[in-house]
Amino acid sequence: MSDQVNIYDAKTNLSRLIERVESGEEIVIARNGRPVARLVPAQRRRAARVPGALRGRIRMAGGINEGDDEIAELMLGEEAVADDQGIR
Repeated sequence: MSDQVNIYDAKTNLSRLIERVESGEEIVIARNGRPVARLVPAQRRRAARVPGALRGRIRMAGGINEGDDEIAELMLGEEAVADDQGIR
C-alpha cells in the first residue's frame, strides 16, 4: 500500500520516509495534491553469473542421452521406432 506526502513534508522527513521504504512501503510524493514521484525500495543487484561455476559438482546418470523406444513408439508410432533402428 502506498502513502502520499507533499514535497515539503518529503524534504522535511526524508530520513523517516527512507526508513519506511526500506521496510517495504511505497511512498508517493505529490505537488499540489498531484502525484509526481514514487519512492520505492531499490532492487538488489544479483551476483554476476559465472559460466562453469558448477563444473565438477553435477553428475549425470549414465545413459542419459539414450532414447526410450517405448516413449518413441507412443509419440511417433511403431514405424518411426523401426526406422530409427534401421529396420524397414
